[in-house]
Amino acid sequence: MSTADRPRVRYEKKDHVARVTLDRPEVLNAMDLRTHEELAGVWDDVEADDDIRAVVLTGAGERAFSVGQDLKERSRLDAAGVPRTTFGSRGLPGWPRLTERFTLSKPVVARVNGYALGGGFELALACDLVIASHDAVFALPEARLGLVPGAGGAFRLARQLPLKTAMGYLLTGRTMDAATALHFGLVNEVADAEEGDLDRRVAAWTDDLVRSAPLSVRAIKEAVMRSLDQPLEEAFATRYVWEERRMHSEDAVEGPRAFAEKRAPVWSGR
Repeated sequence: MSTADRPRVRYEKKDHVARVTLDRPEVLNAMDLRTHEELAGVWDDVEADDDIRAVVLTGAGERAFSVGQDLKERSRLDAAGVPRTTFGSRGLPGWPRLTERFTLSKPVVARVNGYALGGGFELALACDLVIASHDAVFALPEARLGLVPGAGGAFRLARQLPLKTAMGYLLTGRTMDAATALHFGLVNEVADAEEGDLDRRVAAWTDDLVRSAPLSVRAIKEAVMRSLDQPLEEAFATRYVWEERRMHSEDAVEGPRAFAEKRAPVWSGR
C-alpha cells in the first residue's frame, strides 16, 4: 500500500484504554482532510464504547506529535478556489473535530513527542492531560503564515495561560519548550531523556484513570468543563447528565462498600 493510500490514523483498544495515533510521520503528522475524516469515526467510537475509560492521543515517530494543518493541501485547495477556513470546522470533513467535541466524556491524554505546532498544539490544548517528551516544542505559528489558530488555539491558550503570556505566543508565533509549558501548567509532566520514560509516565496516568470509577470520571469531567465560566451558584444548580447517571449507578454503591470491606472496588460502569 502506498503512503498516499494507507490510513492516516491508527486506532487500538486494550485494557480499557484506546490509543489514537496520527500516522503520517513522513510529514510530521500534518493533518489533511482525510485525517480529520478518519478521526471523526474514532471519536464517535470512543464515546460509544463503554469499555473505553481513557484515551491516549499521540503522533507516529519520534519527531512530532503533529505540526498541524497540511499546508501543502491547503495551498492546493486555495489554487482550486476552495473557500478558506476560519474559526471552527463546521461544514468541513471530520466535524465536530476533537477541538469542538465539547461533550466528549472520556478523558483524553495527549502524549506529546516532539513538535506540537499549530493544529497539533490545539489538539493538545483540547486534551484533559498532557504528558510531554523532554524535547517537546509547542507553538501557534499561524500569525507568521497569514492564518489564525482556528481550531481553538486563540480561545484556549488565553484561558489556560495568563492573558499577556498567551498574547505573546499568539501574536508572534514564538515557540515554547517543554519546561516552560510545565511551568505554566500546560502540561502535567515532562519525561526525562531516558528511553521509554515518556511511555512509562503516560501508562502511570492511564493506569490511575482506569482504576477510578468510570462514571465518576465522566461526571467530574462534564461538571468541570461545563462550569468553567459559570458563577459558583450557577455551577451548583446546573444539571449534569453524567452525574445523574453516576448518582443512581451500581458503582456509587460499590465504592463505599469496597472501602468498608477493605478490598479493591470492581467497577461495572453501570
